[in-house]
Amino acid sequence: MMKKRNKKNNLKLIWVPRTLAVLYILFLSLFVFDTPFGIGFLIHLIPSFILISILILTWKKQKFAGILFGLFGITTIIFYNTYQGILNFSMISLPPILAGILFYFLKNPKH
Repeated sequence: MMKKRNKKNNLKLIWVPRTLAVLYILFLSLFVFDTPFGIGFLIHLIPSFILISILILTWKKQKFAGILFGLFGITTIIFYNTYQGILNFSMISLPPILAGILFYFLKNPKH
C-alpha cells in the first residue's frame, strides 16, 4: 500500500520540473512582442527554441535534462549579466537552474 502511494506521489513530482520548464519557455517567449515582426522577432525566439528542443529531446532522460537546464541557467547568468540584480536573476536565471535541479534529483517512478 505504501509503495503504491509513494509511486503515485513520485509520478506527480516528475511533472513539476516539466511544468516549470514550459512556463519558463512561455515567459521567455513574451519578450518577443517588444520587437517588430521580421528577423528580430525570430532572434528573440532563439532561447525559447533551444529550451523547447532540450525539453523534447530529454523528456525521458531526467538526469541529462537536469544538466542541460542547469547549464542553460548558468549561461543566462553570464550572457544576460543577471548577477547584477536579484530581480533579473530570479526572473531569468533561477527558473532553469531550479528546473535543472529538480530534473536531476527527482526519481522517475518507472525505474
